[in-house]
Amino acid sequence: MKLRPYQETAVEKVHGEWDAGHRKTLLVLPTGTGKTITFAKVAEDQVRAQERVLILAHRGELLDQAAEKVKTATGLNCSVEKAEQTCLGRWERVTVGSVQSLMRPNRLEKFPTDYFGTIIVDEAHHILSEGYLRVMDHFKDSKVLGVTATPDRGDMRNLGQFFETLAFEYKLPQAIRDGYLCPIKARTIPLKIDLSKVKIQSGDFSAGDLGSALDPYLEQIATEMENYCHDRKTVVFLPLIATSQKFRDILNAHGFKAAEVNGESQDRAEILKDFAENRYNVLCNSMLLTEGWDCPDVDCIIVLRPTKVRSLYCQMVGRGTRISPNKDHLLLLDFLWHTERHELCHPAYLIAENEEVAKRMTKDIDESGEAVNIEEAEALAQTEVVQDRETALAEQLAALRKKKARLVDPLQFQMSILDEDLINYIPTFAHEMAPPTAKQLSYIEKMGILPDKVQNAGHANKIISKLMARADAGLATPKQIRQLEFRGFQHVGQWTKDQATAMIARIAKNHWQTPFDVNPSTYEPR
Repeated sequence: MKLRPYQETAVEKVHGEWDAGHRKTLLVLPTGTGKTITFAKVAEDQVRAQERVLILAHRGELLDQAAEKVKTATGLNCSVEKAEQTCLGRWERVTVGSVQSLMRPNRLEKFPTDYFGTIIVDEAHHILSEGYLRVMDHFKDSKVLGVTATPDRGDMRNLGQFFETLAFEYKLPQAIRDGYLCPIKARTIPLKIDLSKVKIQSGDFSAGDLGSALDPYLEQIATEMENYCHDRKTVVFLPLIATSQKFRDILNAHGFKAAEVNGESQDRAEILKDFAENRYNVLCNSMLLTEGWDCPDVDCIIVLRPTKVRSLYCQMVGRGTRISPNKDHLLLLDFLWHTERHELCHPAYLIAENEEVAKRMTKDIDESGEAVNIEEAEALAQTEVVQDRETALAEQLAALRKKKARLVDPLQFQMSILDEDLINYIPTFAHEMAPPTAKQLSYIEKMGILPDKVQNAGHANKIISKLMARADAGLATPKQIRQLEFRGFQHVGQWTKDQATAMIARIAKNHWQTPFDVNPSTYEPR
């Protein structure tokens, strides 16, 4: 099977990390972009290198899917390690294994610690659980590839406790632009659902409380769905089996052809097959279909299981992002969840790089009153946030005009050059979280930045890289930016060094007064 360009790059990057001595590396591909095919190719390469490969997952469906995709993509058969089945004594070089089975001490001890040369962990955002770590500790010298579709910044910080590097990340907006996933349009439904009494359990909303809070609104939600979903193939995520079943019955009373599946459904395979063949147009589920299920022609997703966990939210929406004939976009319906205590995931969180942009996107989508392309909404929100930052910077500079500081505050420098990588930087791996080194701080101070405000080694490295890149590009120095912005000039971070030098020279010749024919707020250098 021929890989797509980004899949080829991903495979090369993974091998590059291992070749560089980074034994545990992570690969991030959005749902629907073929992560199983990609790691199947990695498995094939490792088999060619005379290694045994273990593909580890936490659900039986994912194991079956992985074995099928490995066979389709590479021709390699897989042995199975779960329940009564074992790979020991088998001739296959690739094994798909259940973490629930392998984590048991009496099973693990049957394997030499070097039995698998490579371990591939599907849905790697689960790897910090006790079962996975027990397996990883036993095969401690194996190379490890973690594959996931949905790490957010919080997840990445946690995953950095185990993985040493991020080999490659293919982001959702890029996948949409490249035509491998369909565009997403979000619409806010003006139905305010009260979550103020819902408790938090294990870092997210309690499913039991959510079911009770949602129950009074189900009829109204079904009525709203009549306006948008009658001609669509819709998947609805709900918090409880009882709520899911009740909503199915309500939808059928509203004229939909709705079905429901859950982990206890005896006829689950038949229902999913009938939904795929359009015998139903709405499928309700209690969080069963977040992983390991594909139906490309789904063109509407409704999340009635509000969550604070971005990875879970992305998994739910990912059930509808695959491309399919006659499908030009995915409609994502969002509701006005009323809670004053905790931030919820909204459509903006699928692509927004930071909280500030996500909040502005959510506000803009709410106020639009129509379905909005989330990429266009993100671009608008970015512009609005930059304008807000410039206003805040102007106010900050006005307050600083009474002070004379020799060095530039790092935050002021970041905002002056409007660099998203610096502004949004959050350390991921342990070495990035360490304190800045003396050498880093010395260089930063020499270049005119106040070293006391540098947060960690990763932040210092980002600043140094940016300073070097700006020097190579001949852009204004931090001291020049501070000097000119102090006098009211705008966007000095985008000036060249020569332009800044020329203006400072004019000011110096004018007895350190801005020339009368120069208006700093509107001035643009030649």
